[in-house]
Formats: sequence, structure tokens, C-alpha cells
Amino acid sequence: MTEGLIHSLESCGTVDGPGIRFVIFTQGCPLRCLYCHNPDCRHIEEGKSKKVTTEELIKEIKKYRSYFQYSGGGVTVTGGEPLMQPEFVKSIFESCHKLGIHTTLDTSGYVTLNAAKPVLEHTDLVLLDIKSFNPDIYRTVTSVSLEPTLNFARYLAEIKKPTWIRFVLVPGLTDVEDNVLGLAKFVSQLDNVEKVEILPFHKMGEYKWEQLGFDYKLKNTEPPSQELMEKVIKIFQSYDLVVQ
Repeated sequence: MTEGLIHSLESCGTVDGPGIRFVIFTQGCPLRCLYCHNPDCRHIEEGKSKKVTTEELIKEIKKYRSYFQYSGGGVTVTGGEPLMQPEFVKSIFESCHKLGIHTTLDTSGYVTLNAAKPVLEHTDLVLLDIKSFNPDIYRTVTSVSLEPTLNFARYLAEIKKPTWIRFVLVPGLTDVEDNVLGLAKFVSQLDNVEKVEILPFHKMGEYKWEQLGFDYKLKNTEPPSQELMEKVIKIFQSYDLVVQ
């Protein structure tokens, strides 16, 4: 019996992969993103974390199979960082595949490839968050190194794993033109990428930071303007990438 720690569940998600998704938020993350909207997921045993078995989750997931079939949806595991609990995620996805359920992994890619490979064997789609292409900006945003994520992205291309790239646009931080151009060029060289999602920065998680006593350094940062969003979208499109 495989068990792991989760933060929460969302039964009918619509933004973490195709169709209607059963979304599992795992506990634990090695990144310290300045705009994280789940800062209570950071530590592996903290706050609302709950120990569950794969069997318990699959029992719940089965209730939504008709929604998956109707919408082309399935199960998404996000976090936190799911690949901090690779055996658990592998077990969930393996069980989903036995039931014919589509699987999506939402990850930062900050992981050793040896830990990721067994999970990817049972993953239909990867949502890869690349927070920045400039290593210094990446470290400012996340407090960790960029290189493992780029290596992970290259490996996904090597094994031809369908991937959506996600990039959070933060005014005054990740919107530097060279940073956007560098990321667009890098992603355009990966022939497994189906689309790029440009996500506007928001402060929906700020209240959690305050509750946890953390210093939210982006409290004076506003969401990107429509003009900035359109500018960045056009840069990615100029590299023949499908952008959402």
C-alpha cells in the first residue's frame, strides 16, 4: 500500500490540464517562490497536510469518471512539488492508467531525473512551470538554481512527452525583455511543447503569507497590464509557439 501527504483535493478543476480534472495538491516543495499561492504546502509536514493511501484517492477519483469521459479530463497532481513524493505519484498515475484515466503532472522540474523517470512513464501530460530563463532572476523568484528545470525540460523533449509550459508574468521581475526572449527561444527548440500558458501574476495567496507570518515581498506589485500581457504573448508567438 502506497501512501503520501497531501494538502488538499479539488474535484472539478478546469485550469490544470485538459477537460474537467480531479486535482491532488501534494505537500512539500523545495522552491520558495515569491508569489506562491500555496505557501502552506512548503514543508512536508505542516498545516493541513493529511496522510492518504493511493487506494483512498482512487476510490474518490472513480466517482468522477463520467466527467472525465465527457470533457476529455482526468487526474492532475500538483503541489507543492509532486516529485518530492515520486513513489506516491507514480502509484496514483499507475492506478489511473489501469482505469483508462488521463494523467497530468504539474511540476517545477526542480528534481533529479532518476526520481522523475518512473513517474513520467505513467504521465500523459506535463505542465512545466519555468519561472524565468535568466538564472539570476530565477534564483530571486525561487531561491533555487534554474539548471535542473532546463535539464528536465530537455529530457521531456528527448522522450517526446507532451508538455505545456507555464510562465508567470510578474511586472518588474520576470517581464525583462531579454528574459522573455530567452525563454521563448529555448521553448521553441523543444518539439514536444504543445502550448505555452502565460499566467498573469496575482496576489490571491497574500493572506496565507500573512497568516503564516511570512514576509510577502510582492505586496506592492500590481498584476500585469493588458498591454504587457499582449507584448509578452507576441514575443512567444514570434517563435511559432501556440500561446494561451
